[in-house]
Amino acid sequence: MRRREFVTGTAVTALALTRQAHAQTVRSTERRRIALVSPARPVEGLKTQPYFRSLLDELSRRGFVDGENLVVDLYSGRGHTGRYADLARAVVDTNPDAIFTSGYPMVSGLKAATTTIPIIATIDDPISEGLVPSLARPDTNLTGVTVDAGLELYGKRLTLLVEVRPKVSAVGYLSSHENWSRPTGAALRKAAQQSGMALQHVDLGKSFSKETYSAAFAWMQKAQVDALLVSDEADHNANVKTLTTLAASARIPTMYPFRDLVVGGGLMAYCIDLLDAFRYAGSQIARILRGQTPAEIPFYQPTKFQFILNTKAAQQIGLEIPPRLLARADEVIE
Repeated sequence: MRRREFVTGTAVTALALTRQAHAQTVRSTERRRIALVSPARPVEGLKTQPYFRSLLDELSRRGFVDGENLVVDLYSGRGHTGRYADLARAVVDTNPDAIFTSGYPMVSGLKAATTTIPIIATIDDPISEGLVPSLARPDTNLTGVTVDAGLELYGKRLTLLVEVRPKVSAVGYLSSHENWSRPTGAALRKAAQQSGMALQHVDLGKSFSKETYSAAFAWMQKAQVDALLVSDEADHNANVKTLTTLAASARIPTMYPFRDLVVGGGLMAYCIDLLDAFRYAGSQIARILRGQTPAEIPFYQPTKFQFILNTKAAQQIGLEIPPRLLARADEVIE
C-alpha cells in the first residue's frame, strides 16, 4: 500500500516536473524585445562593434538569441546631447522589455520618460547624480555597471599625466558643458586641487562632432594648455579618429578614459575593461528578461583598472615615456 502511494506520488512529481520544464521551454522561446541606445555611435555596425557584441554574446549564452527569441532594436543620439531627451521618449514609447544605454545624459532622459521599463546602463556615479539611493540595492527601474571610482580615479589619471609631462602648468579637461556642471566635474576639480594643479574646462558644448572638437583644440592652443584629460563620456568613443588626430597635431599629452581611444592613436588611458562591463550588463539584462527587477539587482563595480600606453603616439608628439612608467603599464601598444 505504501509502495503504491510512493509510486503514484513519484509519477505525479515527474508529471509536475515535466510540465515545469515545458513551461520554461515556452518562456525561453518567447520572443522578447530590448532596445540598445548608443549616445553617439551610429546604428550601422552597432551589433558587430566589440562592446555591443560582447553584450549580445552574453545574452545568447544565457538563452536569449538575437533573431531567434530576441528582437534587438537599435537607436543612436549621434552625439547631439540636446536631443537625448527626445530620443529617450521615442524609445520608451515603443515599450521594450528592457533598455540598455551608456552615460548620464541618456540615462537621465530615460529615467524621466519611464519609471517602469527596466534600464540597464554603464554610468559613472548614479548615486551622486541622484538616480539611485544605493548601488547594492538600486530600488528603482535602473541598474547596470559603474565606470567611475571617484576622486581616486581622477587623482590617478592626473598623476600619470604629470609623470609623462613633468612641470605641467595647465591641464585641460575636455567634456560636454553638462558634464562639467555635474557632480563629476566637481569631483574632478577637487582632485585637481588636491594634486595642486590648475584645471581648465575645454568645453564641447552640447555636441560631440568634428567641428566642436576642432574648436576645442583651437581654444586650447590659445590658452596654452599643455596636458589634457578627456572625460568619461561614452560619446568620445564614436569620435576616435577625430579626437586622437587633433591631440597628435597639437602635440598635447592626453589621458583618455577608454582603451579604444589609445588603440586608435591616443597616448594613454587608465580605465576599466569595457568588454567586461558590457558582458556583465548582458548578464543583468538576461536576469531581467527572466523575471527579476532592476531594483533587486546590484550595480556592478569593477575593481580592476588598466594602464595602457601607446609608444607610437608618444613618438608623434616628441614625448619620451620614462622607462619606469613603461614597466608599470598593463599594456603597451607599439
